[in-house]
Amino acid sequence: MKQGLTRDDYHAWFRHIDQGPFHSLSCGERILGPTYDMRILLASAAAVTERIEINTTLYVLPMHNAVRAAKEIATLDVMSGGRLTVTVGYGGRPLDYKAVGATYGGRHAKMDEQVATMRSIWAQNPPFEGVDPVGPVPVQEGGPRILTGAMGPKGIARSAQWADGIFAFSGNGEKDELANTLGMADKAWADAGRDTVPYHMGGCWFTLAEGGQQKLYDYVYNYLLIAGEDIAKWMADSQHRSGPDAVREALDNIEAAGCEEAMLSPVTAELCEIDRLVDIIETR
Repeated sequence: MKQGLTRDDYHAWFRHIDQGPFHSLSCGERILGPTYDMRILLASAAAVTERIEINTTLYVLPMHNAVRAAKEIATLDVMSGGRLTVTVGYGGRPLDYKAVGATYGGRHAKMDEQVATMRSIWAQNPPFEGVDPVGPVPVQEGGPRILTGAMGPKGIARSAQWADGIFAFSGNGEKDELANTLGMADKAWADAGRDTVPYHMGGCWFTLAEGGQQKLYDYVYNYLLIAGEDIAKWMADSQHRSGPDAVREALDNIEAAGCEEAMLSPVTAELCEIDRLVDIIETR
């Protein structure tokens, strides 16, 4: 989500993460603003890494055609050697939808239909009668697992019908906030009659760079400015995961909330974010 990043910056991050103790690498999707295309970035990450999982966090699925998305995702699964997880979300930026000619209203029901369409495409069912199936066939049988980034009870209940797990995000890595979302997911899965429990992934913002607290504030403020200056300032003021002790506490919170995976979102592109995070992980 940072401006001014280059090919060399991204490839340095991809390779550096692949060498560390990390499980996955991810980026999100935005249309307006300086960000690169999520799908092309992750394809580039798949090409220069060998070990880590590739995760779309979040793929704003209702902005896209489901058949086209299924083809892109299957291709990325093949090119990553089956290292792909897809985390989908509804998105909260109406102007992004408008920019690509997509309809913002009705996106919740649309995503239910889209997931069913993608899984049908991955099973090599033609999109309509009398035509060839849409390739390629994913490496992972039935296609990659799908996590949901839904946050509210209604969205989580819908997702429980088709998702394999949930991505809960707490900007400041607060245990109670994460546990509440995961608890809603566990209940929704049970209410839906699922015979499995959802995979739990939790995330937060952080920085281990010099002068990190100001950088954390600036990042969160600018990221949320679309919601209004008052909300952006309130959220930015509430973030404090800007040093080793604060990041260790966030990791403890994420684990204590019941997460199986911690998705940590750095607010700078400085490689020290990775090196210093490795130190924390290896001594924790």
